[in-house]
Amino acid sequence: MLKVDVVTPFAEMIDGPLGQSIVGRARKAGILELGFTNPRDFTDDKHKTLDDRPYGGGPGMLMKAEPLYQAIKKLRKKNSVVILTSPRGQTFSQALAKKLAKKKHLIFVCGHYEGIDERVYPEMDMEVSLGDFILTGGELAAAVMIDAITRLVPGTFKKQDVVVSESFEEGLLEAPQYTRPEVWRGKRVPEILLSGHHAEMEKWKREQALELTKKYRPDLLTTSQAKKATTKKGVKKTPKKKTTK
Repeated sequence: MLKVDVVTPFAEMIDGPLGQSIVGRARKAGILELGFTNPRDFTDDKHKTLDDRPYGGGPGMLMKAEPLYQAIKKLRKKNSVVILTSPRGQTFSQALAKKLAKKKHLIFVCGHYEGIDERVYPEMDMEVSLGDFILTGGELAAAVMIDAITRLVPGTFKKQDVVVSESFEEGLLEAPQYTRPEVWRGKRVPEILLSGHHAEMEKWKREQALELTKKYRPDLLTTSQAKKATTKKGVKKTPKKKTTK
Protein backbone atom coordinates (compact mmCIF):
# COMPACT_ATOMS: atom_id res chain seq x y z
CA MET A 1 0.00 0.00 0.00
CA LEU A 2 1.10 3.55 -0.73
CA LYS A 3 0.19 6.29 1.72
CA VAL A 4 0.04 9.81 0.28
CA ASP A 5 -0.67 12.95 2.29
CA VAL A 6 -1.20 16.32 0.66
CA VAL A 7 -0.72 19.63 2.45
CA THR A 8 -3.17 22.00 0.79
CA PRO A 9 -6.00 24.40 1.63
CA PHE A 10 -7.82 23.19 -1.51
CA ALA A 11 -8.21 19.43 -1.11
CA GLU A 12 -11.20 19.30 -3.48
CA MET A 13 -8.95 20.06 -6.45
CA ILE A 14 -7.20 16.73 -5.88
CA ASP A 15 -9.74 14.57 -4.09
CA GLY A 16 -12.37 14.85 -6.85
CA PRO A 17 -10.26 13.87 -9.88
CA LEU A 18 -8.41 11.13 -7.99
CA GLY A 19 -11.65 9.58 -6.84
CA GLN A 20 -12.40 8.44 -10.39
CA SER A 21 -11.26 5.71 -12.77
CA ILE A 22 -8.18 3.61 -12.00
CA VAL A 23 -6.87 5.70 -9.12
CA GLY A 24 -10.33 5.80 -7.58
CA ARG A 25 -10.49 2.01 -7.70
CA ALA A 26 -7.02 1.79 -6.17
CA ARG A 27 -8.21 3.94 -3.28
CA LYS A 28 -11.28 1.78 -2.72
CA ALA A 29 -9.14 -1.35 -2.82
CA GLY A 30 -6.75 0.03 -0.20
CA ILE A 31 -3.79 0.14 -2.60
CA LEU A 32 -3.61 3.93 -2.24
CA GLU A 33 -4.48 5.77 0.95
CA LEU A 34 -4.89 9.47 0.21
CA GLY A 35 -5.14 12.02 3.00
CA PHE A 36 -5.33 15.80 3.17
CA THR A 37 -4.04 18.29 5.74
CA ASN A 38 -5.06 21.95 5.64
CA PRO A 39 -2.23 24.26 6.72
CA ARG A 40 -4.87 26.74 7.87
CA ASP A 41 -5.41 24.45 10.84
CA PHE A 42 -1.98 25.49 12.08
CA THR A 43 -2.46 29.27 11.94
CA ASP A 44 -2.83 31.32 15.11
CA ASP A 45 -5.13 34.15 14.08
CA LYS A 46 -8.91 34.27 13.80
CA HIS A 47 -8.76 34.73 10.02
CA LYS A 48 -6.53 31.64 9.60
CA THR A 49 -4.12 33.61 7.45
CA LEU A 50 -1.75 31.56 5.31
CA ASP A 51 0.01 34.31 3.39
CA ASP A 52 1.68 37.64 3.97
CA ARG A 53 3.59 40.34 2.10
CA PRO A 54 7.23 39.59 1.28
CA TYR A 55 10.01 41.52 2.98
CA GLY A 56 11.83 43.79 0.55
CA GLY A 57 8.70 44.41 -1.50
CA GLY A 58 7.55 42.78 -4.68
CA PRO A 59 4.25 41.68 -6.19
CA GLY A 60 2.01 39.05 -4.69
CA MET A 61 2.02 37.25 -1.36
CA LEU A 62 4.04 34.43 0.16
CA MET A 63 2.89 31.40 2.13
CA LYS A 64 3.98 31.72 5.75
CA ALA A 65 6.54 29.27 7.11
CA GLU A 66 4.95 28.19 10.40
CA PRO A 67 1.69 26.65 9.12
CA LEU A 68 3.58 24.60 6.53
CA TYR A 69 6.21 23.57 9.06
CA GLN A 70 3.61 22.41 11.58
CA ALA A 71 1.63 20.50 8.94
CA ILE A 72 4.74 18.66 7.74
CA LYS A 73 5.84 17.99 11.32
CA LYS A 74 2.48 16.38 12.08
CA LEU A 75 2.59 14.12 9.03
CA ARG A 76 6.25 13.19 8.72
CA LYS A 77 7.31 9.68 9.73
CA LYS A 78 10.63 7.90 9.55
CA ASN A 79 10.00 6.64 6.01
CA SER A 80 8.31 9.79 4.63
CA VAL A 81 9.43 11.67 1.52
CA VAL A 82 8.33 15.31 1.52
CA ILE A 83 7.84 16.77 -1.97
CA LEU A 84 7.24 20.43 -2.74
CA THR A 85 5.56 21.34 -6.03
CA SER A 86 7.96 24.02 -7.19
CA PRO A 87 9.00 25.61 -10.51
CA ARG A 88 12.62 25.41 -9.41
CA GLY A 89 12.47 21.66 -8.80
CA GLN A 90 13.55 18.76 -10.99
CA THR A 91 11.21 17.96 -13.86
CA PHE A 92 8.83 15.10 -13.15
CA SER A 93 9.44 12.02 -15.30
CA GLN A 94 8.48 8.37 -15.62
CA ALA A 95 11.78 7.42 -14.01
CA LEU A 96 10.99 9.56 -10.96
CA ALA A 97 7.44 8.16 -10.82
CA LYS A 98 8.87 4.62 -10.68
CA LYS A 99 11.26 5.64 -7.91
CA LEU A 100 8.51 7.24 -5.82
CA ALA A 101 6.13 4.32 -6.37
CA LYS A 102 8.53 2.20 -4.31
CA LYS A 103 8.19 4.46 -1.28
CA LYS A 104 5.78 3.83 1.58
CA HIS A 105 4.76 7.39 2.44
CA LEU A 106 4.78 10.54 0.30
CA ILE A 107 3.88 14.02 1.51
CA PHE A 108 3.09 16.54 -1.21
CA VAL A 109 3.25 20.19 -0.18
CA CYS A 110 1.33 22.41 -2.60
CA GLY A 111 2.85 25.82 -3.16
CA HIS A 112 0.64 28.84 -3.71
CA TYR A 113 0.65 32.56 -4.37
CA GLU A 114 4.17 33.80 -5.21
CA GLY A 115 5.79 30.89 -3.38
CA ILE A 116 6.71 29.98 0.18
CA ASP A 117 8.95 31.50 2.84
CA GLU A 118 12.52 30.46 2.04
CA ARG A 119 13.13 29.33 5.61
CA VAL A 120 10.82 26.33 5.30
CA TYR A 121 12.57 24.84 2.27
CA PRO A 122 14.91 22.68 4.41
CA GLU A 123 11.84 20.69 5.49
CA MET A 124 11.47 19.40 1.92
CA ASP A 125 13.23 16.27 0.71
CA MET A 126 12.80 17.23 -2.92
CA GLU A 127 11.24 19.85 -5.17
CA VAL A 128 9.47 18.72 -8.34
CA SER A 129 8.03 20.60 -11.30
CA LEU A 130 5.78 19.45 -14.15
CA GLY A 131 7.56 21.73 -16.61
CA ASP A 132 8.43 25.28 -17.50
CA PHE A 133 5.04 26.88 -16.97
CA ILE A 134 3.22 28.42 -14.03
CA LEU A 135 0.03 27.13 -12.39
CA THR A 136 -2.13 29.02 -9.91
CA GLY A 137 -1.19 26.46 -7.27
CA GLY A 138 0.46 23.09 -6.76
CA GLU A 139 -2.73 21.03 -6.46
CA LEU A 140 -3.08 20.06 -10.10
CA ALA A 141 0.63 19.25 -10.32
CA ALA A 142 0.34 17.05 -7.23
CA ALA A 143 -2.72 15.29 -8.68
CA VAL A 144 -0.89 14.51 -11.91
CA MET A 145 2.11 13.11 -10.05
CA ILE A 146 -0.03 11.03 -7.68
CA ASP A 147 -1.88 9.56 -10.66
CA ALA A 148 1.36 8.66 -12.45
CA ILE A 149 2.84 7.13 -9.30
CA THR A 150 -0.25 5.16 -8.24
CA ARG A 151 -0.58 3.33 -11.54
CA LEU A 152 2.89 1.87 -10.94
CA VAL A 153 2.05 0.51 -7.49
CA PRO A 154 1.57 -3.28 -7.61
CA GLY A 155 -2.09 -4.20 -7.47
CA THR A 156 -3.41 -1.08 -9.19
CA PHE A 157 -3.77 -3.09 -12.39
CA LYS A 158 -4.82 -6.73 -12.40
CA LYS A 159 -2.17 -7.34 -15.05
CA GLN A 160 0.99 -5.53 -13.99
CA ASP A 161 2.54 -5.91 -17.45
CA VAL A 162 0.12 -3.20 -18.59
CA VAL A 163 2.58 -0.58 -17.30
CA VAL A 164 5.69 -2.24 -18.71
CA SER A 165 5.27 -1.66 -22.45
CA GLU A 166 4.21 1.98 -22.38
CA SER A 167 5.71 5.21 -23.61
CA PHE A 168 8.92 6.23 -21.78
CA GLU A 169 9.34 2.83 -20.09
CA GLU A 170 12.29 2.04 -22.35
CA GLY A 171 13.11 5.59 -23.30
CA LEU A 172 10.95 5.39 -26.42
CA LEU A 173 7.39 6.29 -27.31
CA GLU A 174 4.93 3.43 -27.54
CA ALA A 175 4.32 1.69 -30.86
CA PRO A 176 1.02 2.28 -32.75
CA GLN A 177 -1.89 0.20 -31.48
CA TYR A 178 -5.11 -1.02 -33.09
CA THR A 179 -8.34 -2.70 -32.01
CA ARG A 180 -11.47 -4.05 -33.70
CA PRO A 181 -12.75 -3.76 -36.38
CA GLU A 182 -9.97 -5.07 -38.60
CA VAL A 183 -10.96 -2.57 -41.30
CA TRP A 184 -12.20 0.89 -40.29
CA ARG A 185 -13.24 3.40 -42.97
CA GLY A 186 -11.00 1.66 -45.48
CA LYS A 187 -7.98 1.58 -43.17
CA ARG A 188 -6.67 -1.87 -42.29
CA VAL A 189 -4.81 -3.10 -39.25
CA PRO A 190 -1.18 -3.90 -40.26
CA GLU A 191 -0.95 -7.52 -41.42
CA ILE A 192 1.94 -8.30 -39.08
CA LEU A 193 -0.36 -7.81 -36.08
CA LEU A 194 -2.75 -10.44 -37.46
CA SER A 195 -0.04 -12.97 -38.24
CA GLY A 196 0.24 -14.64 -34.84
CA HIS A 197 4.06 -14.59 -35.08
CA HIS A 198 4.89 -13.07 -31.70
CA ALA A 199 8.61 -12.58 -32.29
CA GLU A 200 7.96 -10.76 -35.55
CA MET A 201 5.21 -8.66 -33.96
CA GLU A 202 7.54 -7.61 -31.14
CA LYS A 203 10.23 -6.74 -33.67
CA TRP A 204 7.73 -4.64 -35.64
CA LYS A 205 6.53 -2.85 -32.51
CA ARG A 206 10.06 -1.96 -31.49
CA GLU A 207 10.88 -0.64 -34.95
CA GLN A 208 7.69 1.40 -35.00
CA ALA A 209 8.38 2.78 -31.50
CA LEU A 210 11.79 3.92 -32.66
CA GLU A 211 10.38 5.59 -35.76
CA LEU A 212 7.68 7.42 -33.80
CA THR A 213 10.26 8.60 -31.27
CA LYS A 214 12.51 9.89 -34.05
CA LYS A 215 9.56 11.78 -35.54
CA TYR A 216 7.90 13.24 -32.45
CA ARG A 217 10.46 13.14 -29.61
CA PRO A 218 13.99 12.88 -31.04
CA ASP A 219 15.29 14.38 -27.80
CA LEU A 220 14.51 11.08 -26.06
CA LEU A 221 17.02 9.23 -28.23
CA THR A 222 19.90 10.95 -26.42
CA THR A 223 19.14 9.15 -23.16
CA SER A 224 21.15 6.07 -22.21
CA GLN A 225 17.89 4.17 -21.69
CA ALA A 226 16.76 4.85 -25.26
CA LYS A 227 20.17 4.00 -26.69
CA LYS A 228 20.03 0.67 -24.89
CA ALA A 229 16.52 -0.01 -26.22
CA THR A 230 17.50 0.74 -29.82
CA THR A 231 20.36 -1.75 -29.73
CA LYS A 232 18.13 -4.65 -28.69
CA LYS A 233 17.66 -7.48 -31.17
CA GLY A 234 15.13 -6.68 -33.82
CA VAL A 235 15.67 -2.93 -34.02
CA LYS A 236 17.16 -1.66 -37.23
CA LYS A 237 19.95 0.83 -36.78
CA THR A 238 19.62 3.97 -38.84
CA PRO A 239 22.59 4.21 -41.21
CA LYS A 240 24.70 7.32 -40.87
CA LYS A 241 24.38 9.75 -43.72
CA LYS A 242 27.49 10.20 -45.80
CA THR A 243 28.74 13.72 -46.03
CA THR A 244 30.50 15.17 -49.00
CA LYS A 245 33.03 17.91 -48.86
